[in-house]
Amino acid sequence: MTSDILQKARAFEALYGPRIPDSERPAFHATPAVGWMNDPNGFSFYKGECHLFYQYHPYSNEWGPMHWGHLKTRDFLRWERLPAALAPDRDYDSAGCFSGSAVELPDGRQLLMYTGVRRDHNADGFLQDIQTQCVAIGDGMNYEKWEGNPILDGKDLPEGGSTIDFRDPKVWRDKDGTFYAVIGNRTADGSGAILLYRGIKNRKWEFVRTLDRSRNQYGKMWECPDFFPLDGKQVLLTSPQDMSPMGLEFHAGNGTLCLIGDYDSEKGFTRQSAQAVDYGLDFYAPQTLEAPDGRRIMISWMQNWDTVHAKPDPCRWFGQMTLPRELSLRDGRLIQNPVRELEAHRGTRVVHRNIPVGGELSLPGVRGRVLDMTVTVRPTGPELYRWFCVRVAKDGEHETILRYRPDQGTLKLDRARSGLPRDIVHTRSFLVRPRDGEIKLRIILDRYSLEVFVNDGEQAASAVIYTRQEAGAITFEAGGAARIDVEKYELTFDE
Repeated sequence: MTSDILQKARAFEALYGPRIPDSERPAFHATPAVGWMNDPNGFSFYKGECHLFYQYHPYSNEWGPMHWGHLKTRDFLRWERLPAALAPDRDYDSAGCFSGSAVELPDGRQLLMYTGVRRDHNADGFLQDIQTQCVAIGDGMNYEKWEGNPILDGKDLPEGGSTIDFRDPKVWRDKDGTFYAVIGNRTADGSGAILLYRGIKNRKWEFVRTLDRSRNQYGKMWECPDFFPLDGKQVLLTSPQDMSPMGLEFHAGNGTLCLIGDYDSEKGFTRQSAQAVDYGLDFYAPQTLEAPDGRRIMISWMQNWDTVHAKPDPCRWFGQMTLPRELSLRDGRLIQNPVRELEAHRGTRVVHRNIPVGGELSLPGVRGRVLDMTVTVRPTGPELYRWFCVRVAKDGEHETILRYRPDQGTLKLDRARSGLPRDIVHTRSFLVRPRDGEIKLRIILDRYSLEVFVNDGEQAASAVIYTRQEAGAITFEAGGAARIDVEKYELTFDE
């Protein structure tokens, strides 16, 4: 039965969502019906279609009591809006239906597993959040919360676990039919850990083990975990809060962490390497699914908690998801590339080969704001150029810049002149693998974002931009002599 609170949210989004024209939204990135969006939830296949839920506050463009918004797609690029799926309408989730995931049940229904939050006074009289894990079951449109909620609470935590920071379950069904979930938690040392639980009979769950923990090395609370096999290894993703910077690999604040290793049902997870997931300015809380064809596909909130007040005016929706990405491993590192479905939306092709670049240069047919462009840069001889940059979303006032320094092996993303209305962090540099001065950049532009994939997906960097849509120039420049190949496609999404 749909509660009054959920009905109100559905009525609100049905009334105000259609008033936002498509021209005010990205062409192919997921956005909320209206209001606020953050973490992706329930990214999964159900009855042959990909469903994406998300943290949602329909009534303003600010974070508020969390609902679950709902989208679905057949190609990861064109999103159909469905009515809100969950609202904070029970005692155990009265302060919010926080992040979670989804899985198809053997009987054909879909299970949503989420964190329910209620507020209570602590020993000092201050309000604090109490976080528990809850489920709702439905048909892809309407969901009933289980009368036995919550299914996991403080009594199910290992010793020293926090009931205040116990959230974001990622659930899956193993090949033998057993249900598992990983959940973020804060441990007695004040830093994060990822807990593994196993489903048993009658929707009861039991704690299995702690998979890995920060020990105050990689930030504090570990949020939004995911755990999956990939190319013979096991991958653990999480989003740590309050990280300290580590060279150019991890930046300060809320970040993303990819741990790669092995998993044994007796010994647990053995970590072998750690890396960032995305090296840009806007990326948090990634979640993955396994597609019917076996691909592991990831999507993430393309935003940064420290920049959420840098909104354009007017702003009837806020928050968007990244372009879904296909994941693989190469040389022990996570590789990310845009979903191959994007290629079906390529329109006019423009190609320039072996073009010398020195001073700032524009090329015929190379401009636009909704495009897929690959730029390969290389030296003209044995002497390296000092730097190379490509400027996109450019006019006389605005531009977003990618600048490569082959001597340092660094790529810098600079969106200081990209239309954001506040003086926030606008640049980020990261190390790329040296290739004797050659670098390959695949740049995906949508109306309000840039995503770059370096050297066939060895690294990715994402950034939100609010540059006016008329700013469509693209230029290339080098300090010294370089040559470039450019292959550019317009992207079209007409039905």
